[in-house]
Amino acid sequence: MAEHKLVDVTLDQSTITRWSADVEHERRIAIFDLLEENSFRLVKSADERYEGPYKLHLGILEGRLAFDVKSTGDDILMSFRLAVTPFRRVIRDYFAICDSYYEAIKSASPSQIEAIDMGRRGLHNQGSELLMERLEGKIDVDMQTARRLFTLVCVLHLKDGRGPR
Repeated sequence: MAEHKLVDVTLDQSTITRWSADVEHERRIAIFDLLEENSFRLVKSADERYEGPYKLHLGILEGRLAFDVKSTGDDILMSFRLAVTPFRRVIRDYFAICDSYYEAIKSASPSQIEAIDMGRRGLHNQGSELLMERLEGKIDVDMQTARRLFTLVCVLHLKDGRGPR
């Protein structure tokens, strides 16, 4: 039986100057959760017989989101780039609402925190849906996998561990 899932995920750290402790924590959690449970299947592959599991390397290359997918034996199965432009607004808005959320935790009422968190989750879902659309025809993922991948895309867009590029 084919294993349509990721078993290894890495980020290109050469694109990052430094991550804050909070960002590093979010990155570790996203990768851990992603590897624990995911649905990931290549639609097209350099080796049509190989059906998983997969290794994924994400990065930013020449201003584009880079996806490099390999077999567990490190054979390149697919490598492609996505334009970052469609993600910029949702990532910027997501970072802004995350900042508001972390500030609200310090002093806001539970109902205010909940309202901000609902907005934060909504933007995260919006970014995840956009990622699923942009991956269409290349990689099939479920919503949970897209959400975790979107978190990693956001991490790649941080400059100096704070704020988007």
